[in-house]
Amino acid sequence: MKGKLYVVATPIGNLGDMTARAIETLRSVHTICAEDTRRTRQLLSHFAIPARNLTSLHAHSTDADVRRAIDLLEEGHDVAVVTDAGTPIVSDPGEALVRAAIAQEIAVVPIPGASAVLAALMASGLAETGFRFLGFLPRTGPPRHAAIATAAETPESVVIFEAPNRVQSTLHDLAEIMPNREACVAREITKLHEEMVRGSLAALAADEREWIGEIAIVLGGFSPEARGETIDDVAIDTRIDEELAAGGHAKSIAEKVAAWSGRSKRDIYARVLDRKR
Repeated sequence: MKGKLYVVATPIGNLGDMTARAIETLRSVHTICAEDTRRTRQLLSHFAIPARNLTSLHAHSTDADVRRAIDLLEEGHDVAVVTDAGTPIVSDPGEALVRAAIAQEIAVVPIPGASAVLAALMASGLAETGFRFLGFLPRTGPPRHAAIATAAETPESVVIFEAPNRVQSTLHDLAEIMPNREACVAREITKLHEEMVRGSLAALAADEREWIGEIAIVLGGFSPEARGETIDDVAIDTRIDEELAAGGHAKSIAEKVAAWSGRSKRDIYARVLDRKR
């Protein structure tokens, strides 16, 4: 018989959030695949879990690394996969192993627990409309513009992960398109200095504090009609001219202005080309 692959959630800060089932699972499996073996070894030590057969599996692992874990499972050994903190697979490595296990008809067993996404939503006060998770936004260029436009166009709440040194620029980029949208910056969730900073995106972008720690940004539910203002053709053309003068590319301008105005990308793109001529 084949072994089982256990996808095990670990605490995102407070070790008291480790579940009894997670502890039992990590004690019983043959091998633990960890994003960072040093951090996982500390976690195992805290809960007196033997660190036998602890191996590395991270974002840069090779197909051969995944194959070794699959070979163990096919030999009948149970394997667990953990990330540095929180629920594996959610903006973390491990998905390649899960897909490979499914392809080999190996049972994949979730061991749920702490999740930064759900924890941020729980405390944000902005989760009444369902939500969409976008993970970490691209850092630059058209992919970033497209991701921010997606956030703006999504009527449900949106959850974004961000590195502390990029929070300020991300808040500015989001506020540029939807300044009045309510948001919450959830910082250091479950840790000693946990903090929830709430307000409009414009207000949060104007806060020049130094953001420190693990951070999730929650955007409240939104729709173009909720802007409370009429964005007419003159305003759209003015915005397009400003973006062109700043050196923006037609496609990225169309994405940004479409999200800001509530108009279709196709119509705005045609308008951008006309203004460019």
